[in-house]
Amino acid sequence: MFHSFFPRPKFFFISAIVWSLICVLGWYFAVERLGISLGFTVPEGTPEPFDLSYFAFPPNVWFYAYFALCIVLFGGVWTVLAKDHPWKLWSIWGSLLIVSVTYFSVQISVVINNFRRPFGDLLQNALSQKPGITTWDFYSLQIVFAQIAFLSIAVSILTDFFTSHYIFRWRSAMNNFYMSKWEKLRHIEGASQRVQEDTMRFSATLEGLGITLINSVMTLVVFLPILYGLSSYVSELPVIGELPHALMWLAIIWPLFGTLLLALVGIKLPGLHFRNQRVEAAYRKELVYGEDHADRAQPIAVRELFGNVRKNYFRLYWHYLYFNLFRYFYLQADAIFLMTMLIPTIVAGKITYGIYQQIATAFGQVSNSFQYLVNSWTTIIELLSIHKRLKAFEAAIDGEPLPEIDQRYLAREERDGEIGADKPY
Repeated sequence: MFHSFFPRPKFFFISAIVWSLICVLGWYFAVERLGISLGFTVPEGTPEPFDLSYFAFPPNVWFYAYFALCIVLFGGVWTVLAKDHPWKLWSIWGSLLIVSVTYFSVQISVVINNFRRPFGDLLQNALSQKPGITTWDFYSLQIVFAQIAFLSIAVSILTDFFTSHYIFRWRSAMNNFYMSKWEKLRHIEGASQRVQEDTMRFSATLEGLGITLINSVMTLVVFLPILYGLSSYVSELPVIGELPHALMWLAIIWPLFGTLLLALVGIKLPGLHFRNQRVEAAYRKELVYGEDHADRAQPIAVRELFGNVRKNYFRLYWHYLYFNLFRYFYLQADAIFLMTMLIPTIVAGKITYGIYQQIATAFGQVSNSFQYLVNSWTTIIELLSIHKRLKAFEAAIDGEPLPEIDQRYLAREERDGEIGADKPY
């Protein structure tokens, strides 16, 4: 699954994580100060732009240059290390391009968050009929927002287009690898399905989960400092009372609670999905045999195989019943959580509507990033079941013992073959 596309995948991904940490620490402990000494700074108290000039803001320009340098160094080193790998351009540089564009998308979200304060404050002042507000004040802000929105749309469309090609290249790498080992794999239960369908589903599922994961990590890196700064407006929480950096701690603890809750109640689901794919494959294969051989797909055998399908689906329905109970309860509580925590601050009049909009957006961005497992849990369950099937598939390539269920399948096939040898078709 990974060796076919990425060069030395364990080392590749570990080195990517370590290099990312080094780059982040290097920025905060050295490079940021170097940029200030070189003049990439603005007068103290200057607010961040809320239009496209944000991307030409001197501190941001310095960071973009540093970010590009880190990307090029990592990609260059791995291109040399993987000089003989057939998919190095897509797996290395394609991955780095996706990371870079995803970070740029998060930066657009920051611009939109900056926009919310002037727009919210203008709206509040207009509704309270403060003098000096004109219709052009609103029109000008709408033009600014339209520029940001069109940029965001263009980036999203191009990112989706490239990512689709990237994921299909990954599927192609898996397909080519499995087919080169076909003689070792053809006797495994559902071999054709695993090569054709499971690789397709694996790549398609990873397309959504992978981009969402990268976006979540980038969002945390960008929005946590913003939420840290906005915490200065919130001095008191219900029941808890005063808590330093309250918004940041709430954005961490609340999603962590939801993630652990759903991971606990949904612990059996990956195994059930894995078994579901097996019983479906066994039922389908018997029907396929029945198309060519009159003694296969007999009523008794089909009834037993479909009974296994029904039994497993009913178990899935039951386990999803209580899983969804906890999941939807948490999601509904999440919808009112922030407002409940901000009630003392709102009643005390410590924030304007524009600041509230900024807090709500930043908190939502950070909270949703921490809720990656909560929001993607059902998809992750499906991916885990596909991974189990392909991992068992690869055991035959590596000469490792097959899982017990595969061994039972092969024993049954061998037994049926011996019995069928005495029968003319």
